[in-house]
Amino acid sequence: MGILAPWFLAGLAALGVPVFVHLLRRHVTTPRPVGSLMFFERGTQSSTRHRQLRYLLLFALRCALLVLLVLAFANPFARRSMSDANGHLHLIVLDNSFSMRAGTRFDDAKRLALAELAAKAQSDKAQIIALGGQLEILTQPIADDAQLRSALESIQSSDGHASFGELGRAVRSLAESVHGPIDVHLFSDMQRTAMPPNFADVVLPGNAKLFLHAVAEGAATPNWTVESVEAPSELSDPKDPRRSHVHAVVAGFNTPAATKAVSLVVNGKTIATKKINVSANGRATVDFAPFDAGYGFNRCAVTIESGDVFPADDTSVFAVRRSDPERVLFVHAGDETRSATYFGAALEAAAQGSFLLQSMPVEQTADIDPSRFAFVVLSDNVALPSIFEHTLAQYVARGGNVFIALGTRAARHTQIPLWGSDVEDTHNYARSGNPAAVGQVDFSYPALEQAQPGRDNGGWATVKMFYAAVVNPAEARVAARLTDGTPLLLEKQVGEGRVLLFASGLENLSNDLPLHPVFVAFVDHAARYLSGAERLSGSRIVDSFIQLRAAGGPAGSDAGVEVIDPDGHRPFSLSEARTAQTLRLARAGYYQVRLANGRDAVIGVNPDRRESDLTPLPKDVRQLWSGSSGNSASSNASDAASSEKYQPISLWWYVMLLALAAAIAEMAVASGYMGTQREET
Repeated sequence: MGILAPWFLAGLAALGVPVFVHLLRRHVTTPRPVGSLMFFERGTQSSTRHRQLRYLLLFALRCALLVLLVLAFANPFARRSMSDANGHLHLIVLDNSFSMRAGTRFDDAKRLALAELAAKAQSDKAQIIALGGQLEILTQPIADDAQLRSALESIQSSDGHASFGELGRAVRSLAESVHGPIDVHLFSDMQRTAMPPNFADVVLPGNAKLFLHAVAEGAATPNWTVESVEAPSELSDPKDPRRSHVHAVVAGFNTPAATKAVSLVVNGKTIATKKINVSANGRATVDFAPFDAGYGFNRCAVTIESGDVFPADDTSVFAVRRSDPERVLFVHAGDETRSATYFGAALEAAAQGSFLLQSMPVEQTADIDPSRFAFVVLSDNVALPSIFEHTLAQYVARGGNVFIALGTRAARHTQIPLWGSDVEDTHNYARSGNPAAVGQVDFSYPALEQAQPGRDNGGWATVKMFYAAVVNPAEARVAARLTDGTPLLLEKQVGEGRVLLFASGLENLSNDLPLHPVFVAFVDHAARYLSGAERLSGSRIVDSFIQLRAAGGPAGSDAGVEVIDPDGHRPFSLSEARTAQTLRLARAGYYQVRLANGRDAVIGVNPDRRESDLTPLPKDVRQLWSGSSGNSASSNASDAASSEKYQPISLWWYVMLLALAAAIAEMAVASGYMGTQREET
């Protein structure tokens, strides 16, 4: 019990009012006639009798009414345990990540979870959660055992990578709306790789208690796996030794030294097998070259004969698209051929025969169909014939890509084809004798991608820019800037296609970029990015996303996409196929996709190889996470601290109801006394 506003208790001083009223009464007598007063003697009569309390019931009711009104304003409350108020919420979390497929882990975890669900109190609520590649909340907090059991039994093993950090964030978010105690029961193999680098990510709120139910105890289970595969996503010449090869890495986790047979499978047929020696807890590499593949999409895989308890990770899949070299249309001014020479040489050196450059002066483009080319390059900001510009705009809207290099003619032709805005200004750094440098490069951008750029800014720091145009970067992504902030490389989405804009030229007059090695890498990455080769084949990781249509396009106005997952199902309905922007690759295997721009793709999807390391969390880490030091004293202290959590319950309404009853009783008793005239003697 307690009082929220104790200062109102000062109002109890008003209890003196009914006392004063009941004591302060005048002594009134009835006059009587007598013959003479000579026989009367003057005397003093005591008034004590008249100052005694009378009508005690009425007095008590009035005092009680005042006391109850004062208590109502003081707002008394009763403390009730949060456990009694809300009951325990049981979170049944079942790990269905890829590693749970090892042995009987998933079946054991589900059996233990069902037993825990059956053991909970009937009045307690529970919630079912699946912890895989994405944390899925399958039910709301309910007490219906049949519905909870059905949801738990419906959970199937997935191919995703579990993250205990996601579980911690979900419980902390849930605790903001649930004020009672939360019992989190995690049924998992307690894989070490599921623990985030920052331990703070898994810390649970104060009203949550973690119970770990491990299904993998003891020493770590030995496991071999195909850790990674490097293979060309596009192949034009199987006899080219520089590209026609497959490089695979086989890794062992908690394994002894062994000899393993590694095979390359193409379209279900084993075309090569090699034996390699894998050291204890080590890695070994194997190469298959040359790599022969038929025209079209080839579904390939590298497999090992491991003989361990986790055969699901013994294969790594990928897709290779075999085609003739794709043509690239390079449009330039009639008197300018340097840019085509430099760009063509870099494309030949980098792409190694994947592309054929077709150079053409702008005057000859009137009858050209750009849809026959992988992408189009417009050099030196040429003024296009109206017919070709219209055809090119339709080509981009349907998913084609164009690379525009403004060059030195930017000042004379301010209008930029397809871009939607003009050249605002130009910088002639050569005239001032102080060439500009490339100061900022976004190496996450596909056309500039580098894993380890180094101190020289990925090779861009030594490039000298003599001439650059100034373009408004509104609605565009800026991938590179000069040291003075001028945007150098920009991209804008137009319909289903994209336009890549280079604010300088591709020759050695506006800059010396073609003389640097980074130019070859830039042309290579840009060509593969603009041709779309990288997203039409190759491999991805489970729970990654691929883009199905342009993000800026109007929903529902384009042709629908078509997706067939590894199980042969279509994950999109007809309405979703016309509006979906991206696709989550939730299963391992081959996805067959037809994009909104009409191009087909086959993508191999593999589980995250962190799931192949079956090493469990150390016992001390588990104890630290669950908040237990391993002794009963700390457990009892935790229980005692938990039992002291209370919820205040206001008694204001109850006090006001009693005050109302006292007021009604006072009026009834007072009217009875007032209606009765008594004689006082």
